[in-house]
Amino acid sequence: MCGICGIIRFDNKPVEEAPIREMMRIIKHRGPDDEGVFLENNVGLGFVRLSIIDLSSAGHQPMFSQDGRFVMVFNGEIYNYLELREELKKEGYVFRTQTDSEVLLTSYIHWGEECLHKFNGMWAFVIFDKIKKTIFAARDRYGVKPFYYTSNEHYFAFGSEIPPLLLIPENKPKPDYQSIYDFLVFNRTDQTERTFFETIKILQHGHSFKFSTLSPFNSISFLPNRWYNLRDNLKTPFKTPEEFHDSFSSSINIRLRSDVPVGVSLSGGLDSSSIVSVLIKDCQKKDLITFSAVYGKGECGDETEFINEYKPKINQMYFTTPSAETLLTDIRTYILAHGEPISSTSSYAQFKVMELAKKHVVVNLSGQGADEEMAGYHYFFGFYFKDLLTHFKWYLLLKETMAYMRNHKSLFGLGTFGYFLLPDSLKNSVRVSEKGYMDKKFVLQYAQGNSITSGLYASQSLHEALMDHFEYKLEHLLKWEDRNSMWFSLETRVPFLDYRLVERTMSLPPEKIIKDGMTKHILREAMVDTLPEKIRNRRDKIGFETPEAEWFRKPEFQKYIWELIQSKSFLGRGLYISDNVKSLYKQHLNRKIDISKEIWKWIHLENWFREFID
Repeated sequence: MCGICGIIRFDNKPVEEAPIREMMRIIKHRGPDDEGVFLENNVGLGFVRLSIIDLSSAGHQPMFSQDGRFVMVFNGEIYNYLELREELKKEGYVFRTQTDSEVLLTSYIHWGEECLHKFNGMWAFVIFDKIKKTIFAARDRYGVKPFYYTSNEHYFAFGSEIPPLLLIPENKPKPDYQSIYDFLVFNRTDQTERTFFETIKILQHGHSFKFSTLSPFNSISFLPNRWYNLRDNLKTPFKTPEEFHDSFSSSINIRLRSDVPVGVSLSGGLDSSSIVSVLIKDCQKKDLITFSAVYGKGECGDETEFINEYKPKINQMYFTTPSAETLLTDIRTYILAHGEPISSTSSYAQFKVMELAKKHVVVNLSGQGADEEMAGYHYFFGFYFKDLLTHFKWYLLLKETMAYMRNHKSLFGLGTFGYFLLPDSLKNSVRVSEKGYMDKKFVLQYAQGNSITSGLYASQSLHEALMDHFEYKLEHLLKWEDRNSMWFSLETRVPFLDYRLVERTMSLPPEKIIKDGMTKHILREAMVDTLPEKIRNRRDKIGFETPEAEWFRKPEFQKYIWELIQSKSFLGRGLYISDNVKSLYKQHLNRKIDISKEIWKWIHLENWFREFID
């Protein structure tokens, strides 16, 4: 797990070491253990290392092939590197190190671009062929590891994070207002290659690219290749819960491969608790370490009663308590860590969990991805009900809607059902109207450019909705987790996103996902006699939530927010109706409404402008 960066020039100028070193300095938190630079004429590569596998100097990067032809910088982990190593040995290859990095590079030498299909892991890497003068880069199937780039006719530059790319003199930061619109209206980011910066893009998950370092670069010739598409790689669905359990257990077990301590982020929810329970029962892990965010009994987001189910079994359980005071203290650091706005403070809770975890481990497992895989969010009921309606399954529709209301005492699922039946234009209008503070000119200019109403919100079935979420939504959650963990030089691994598990789970029929008004049916069945029943039968969905509604009513935050929303810069953005913003905040303070997520978006977006644009 590391940080990578680089510059390739197309104007006959050599790449100098100083700018590469400066890019590396900006992402040094990703790799505090080692660093390296490669320079050859118009190609410059930089690397900072967080040592996980083979802690010796043999893991130094940039890494060279034994004949010196290929040079690689690699961020991530190839979990099945031991098996691939043996396979390559039989082909006559000799290895100098115990690293997965050398296995990746040798795999590329042997199999070429097809090597990507061999890997079980998470990755973003670049390989320079010194003889053919080509650059090949690739990103993992689901986007666990990041890869950003910017380019013009003079250069191509890339990095594990955005800030290093802002150092390039020709790349003056400009806001991407379409991304800002999607963020404010839909709470969504990263559903396309766009970022919040106009000139910076993200290489999308499951994509790779290859280009000559000798040819003039232009955006037309640079066409990323989609090497992996989940829709084309679905496998036979699990026939029994036991099959799912075995695959899930295998996914967790292979992610324990590490030469440094491994822990788990434990929220108390179904997903992270399933990982912990499998580690205890299947993997017989006696020295398990967990990390949790708690707030006190009765506080929103507090999961203590569920986390405590593990107290008799785990000796090392650590806790952090994020608060309004810590958030105010951390705001600037948190915004710098992420580089782009985030739609709620739930990610801040994870930020504090990672800060805690770094004191005890270097690798951490998390339950990310399960919600997208098995319909964990309640709005998936809306897609499911729509699915049943359009397929004329009237009895099952009635049965499931009644079960939903009985289990959850909520009409939210029915509300999303109605919303997903609306035409795309109305979906957009409804969201804008709900906000109540958007500047009309801003809305008119960017409403039609959004890809969400016609993409993520247009799914015609539960299966299609799950596929679309893997395509358009999972990305930003993985990005937030990457920034949260790597800011503290901590590697996060996600067992639910093992492709062997995903490709079979995503083939399951709807009734294996949602049944009797409950989501994640296959997981709940698979965890019988493994997971505590109190957790296995949970009906609510929390995760790393925070009591943000109350935080923003505290005196110290009131002062901060009033100053921010009345500032000259905030009022001059052309995004908000000022009087409406003030009125909505007053109503929040008077407990007439809860608009905490909108308040946080105002805070984060304004601070982002000040840090990165102004």
